[in-house]
Amino acid sequence: QVQLMESGGGLVQPGGSLRLSCAASGIIFSINAMGWYRQAAGKQRELVATITSGGITNYAASVTGRATISRDNGKNMVYLQMNSLRAEDTAAYFCNAEIRSPPDFRLTDYWGKGTLVTVSS
Repeated sequence: QVQLMESGGGLVQPGGSLRLSCAASGIIFSINAMGWYRQAAGKQRELVATITSGGITNYAASVTGRATISRDNGKNMVYLQMNSLRAEDTAAYFCNAEIRSPPDFRLTDYWGKGTLVTVSS
């Protein structure tokens, strides 16, 4: 059974940095796009950044210049480096991946359970 697990969240001071990691586990044939989304209290989940299997990245305007998404295809992992963190970055951060796995090898969207990032002094 395929699972995504995030790590690296926590309490950070404004202006600080954080690196989130997400590991995909289980029997995986291939992974297409991977990404990070976030959901602040009382708000809808929103895109933070995505990265294709070939390394093409896309960022939300709110994090452009402050965030870097990367992946390790050999380890089935995706990372999000966030710098110059602001109070408005406080949210639960979720990992997402489009994965093909047996038995049907159909491209399926998977989500992690999230990791909380709190930016506060």
